[in-house]
Amino acid sequence: MKNIHVIVATGEWSLDGLRYRRHRLAEFLQQQADSSEVIWVCPSPNPSEESCTTLQNGIKQWKITDLFPHKIFRFGRYLDQFYKSKLRNLLNYLKERQGQYKIHLWYTFPGFPLLTELFSWDKVIYDCSDLWSFPMSGKRSVLSTVRQTIVAGAENRILNSADKIFCTSQYLREQVAEKLEQNDHVYTFENGVEFDLFAEEKASAANLLPEEFGGTVFGFIGGIKPKLDFRLIQEAARQKPEWLFIFVGPDGTNGDQEFQQLLAEPNVKWTGSVLPSEVPHYMNLIDIGFMPYKPSPYNCAVFPLKLFEFLASGKPVAGVSLPSTKHYQEEKVYEHLDSSEPLDFILACEKLEACKHDPEAIARRKQVAKTRDWQDVFAGMVALV
Repeated sequence: MKNIHVIVATGEWSLDGLRYRRHRLAEFLQQQADSSEVIWVCPSPNPSEESCTTLQNGIKQWKITDLFPHKIFRFGRYLDQFYKSKLRNLLNYLKERQGQYKIHLWYTFPGFPLLTELFSWDKVIYDCSDLWSFPMSGKRSVLSTVRQTIVAGAENRILNSADKIFCTSQYLREQVAEKLEQNDHVYTFENGVEFDLFAEEKASAANLLPEEFGGTVFGFIGGIKPKLDFRLIQEAARQKPEWLFIFVGPDGTNGDQEFQQLLAEPNVKWTGSVLPSEVPHYMNLIDIGFMPYKPSPYNCAVFPLKLFEFLASGKPVAGVSLPSTKHYQEEKVYEHLDSSEPLDFILACEKLEACKHDPEAIARRKQVAKTRDWQDVFAGMVALV
């Protein structure tokens, strides 16, 4: 009997042009010989006449419209009364196939928790990648406290309904395990990398470096969000004018003034969004990857997607306030910093600068990344399901 996989995702497939773990999971499941179809269920701020469409990759996208377009109304994704009726068509579709297929529900964020009760699923799986109820910026307010309560309530319902729970960091696993009476079905599966895509030689992105630039290029690639420490990089950029810091990805800071001030530095550049297919070309342009996160409860759980992509490209990496990555600390490969002091960051980067082109170090970086290929990560998860 073949499988239908229903994946509850945070937004429409191409929402911000980035490929997250959930995208790769959906594509992996679709490629399996025992899969009949993969359905991407997602909230959408935009009303749509068609609740279901088929994406170019063959995955079916089922949009559940928010109360209203403004982001303040996203709380409706976690409260049953605001979305229950909008799930009717999806549930009817699945009931027509019940008995002909095994139908699995995969949560990748704690939205639409009532789905666990509205259908007789063969398996319910929660792939937890974040502390969803905590503010990403680390700043607390009355509104964030209310949101935390709502999201935590929805997530607890999913945790108690799930047959298997996968977490992207050991910290996340510990947080989840504490909420459950029994937790032997909770596992840690860190993020991975499309190794061959990044390890192959690629042409560098063009027309980005200043003419006759001969210094070291530092790169951040991914969604630019309030969880990043922009002040740290601004101070490093001022102290090291011979270095160039490049940010590649969409601006998700909602007009954060610290990010705007950082961009005013002459040796800081921002490309804006790029196609996922172009990311390896930007990887080839940089010398050192940097992942500057703020110290916060949210970031304690983060395992950044880009760590192994940098390493697969042969680039050394400096990470700040990412305790989930500390066990990958290795000379000439990955510098992990608990401190967000600019001097500590600069000293760590100078160590990596001295070995950025070391052939043995490049080979070791690739070796570490190769053990974390997405195919192996997801195969291990599916084997447990």
